Amino acid sequence: MTRAGLYGPAHGCRNSHAADAGCRGARGVDHAGASRQAARAFADKLERDQTVTYTAGMSESAPRAFLPNFCAIRMVFAVVVSAELLAVVLTLAAFPATDQFWTVLSLRSLYIQWITLTVAALYCALRLPLGRLSHAMAGLLAWLLVLLVTLGVFMAAELLGLRDGAPRLPALAHHLAIAGIVGAVLLRYLYEQHRERERELAESQARLQALQARIRPHFLFNSMNTIASLTRVDADLAEQVVEDLSDLFRATLSDAQTLSTLQREFELAEGYLRIEQQRLGDRLRVTWDVPDLPLDAALPALLLQPLLENAVYHGVEPSMTGGEVAISGRYRGGVITLAVRNTLPAGAPEQTRRGNRMAQQNVRERLDAAYGDRAGMVVGRVDDCYQVRVHFPVAPA
Repeated sequence: MTRAGLYGPAHGCRNSHAADAGCRGARGVDHAGASRQAARAFADKLERDQTVTYTAGMSESAPRAFLPNFCAIRMVFAVVVSAELLAVVLTLAAFPATDQFWTVLSLRSLYIQWITLTVAALYCALRLPLGRLSHAMAGLLAWLLVLLVTLGVFMAAELLGLRDGAPRLPALAHHLAIAGIVGAVLLRYLYEQHRERERELAESQARLQALQARIRPHFLFNSMNTIASLTRVDADLAEQVVEDLSDLFRATLSDAQTLSTLQREFELAEGYLRIEQQRLGDRLRVTWDVPDLPLDAALPALLLQPLLENAVYHGVEPSMTGGEVAISGRYRGGVITLAVRNTLPAGAPEQTRRGNRMAQQNVRERLDAAYGDRAGMVVGRVDDCYQVRVHFPVAPA
């Protein structure tokens, strides 16, 4: 697969020094007015795009249920084990005779399991209606269900003759008190667990959103200068740069939980490289080698662009003669491997920019959040070039 489609002959700044200076005086352009026009066009397009994104995000939000899924096998198993432990504790607390211990335990276990499994079945059946209620109302109804089921099982045991000869009302009050206390403690525990999960999820989403939203300020300033220099020289090309820049910012502001596709990541990468090629001209040389990749494969958004930005910033810009950025990809055994390689500036070591590896850590953390141990990143030098290679499993979008 050969990827092309970068802009035609570059206009405006032909080297990074001219770009960083804002192409002052080039072709007699009024840069104050041009910059305002470029910024206004970029802001208008970004606002239109973000209105659609926010509307879609709001429509997808759904309330999270307070109670866990009692239909799941693991939850049913936990209920059975917890009920049995409760039966053992209550039997030991009653101090039965040694020769009657197992008889009392078996009857009490039957009674408690009957209550707990019935409650779990009701929670499973009413999961969706309870999930639409507020936490307080759902908790209150869930607690009342515990009491009602206890009352029903008590009356059933009375009819079947499974209860001892204790007076009915005191025994019923005793059972309801135990059920009410245990139910309240259990529901409070489940509520606190729910809140903890919500906090962890919110922190994870905020961290991922912050990681995804990082774009170097110098790239934005250089891009706006490039747009300003093109505004009165080639309006169509300036509009294309504005659209590419707005696409990048729309991707950074999108929901971090929404996965992108490999096709979309390639399009964003090409848009970013088109912007940089307008600024750097022939100093930036790009090659693509990504044959037979599943373009519909899902992956975190903006996974490739930060690596390309790193390659341009550290490998191409510091070099007086420019440099080459090579993007390659392979698909084997259900795993996609992408590599970004850039040449290194020749000459003294001080020409090499020192980085804080923020972009690499950004990509590594988002890969870990999306795939865990199934994905990874390898960084190093290969054939006098700097290379970053990432791999992740294919998950259809």
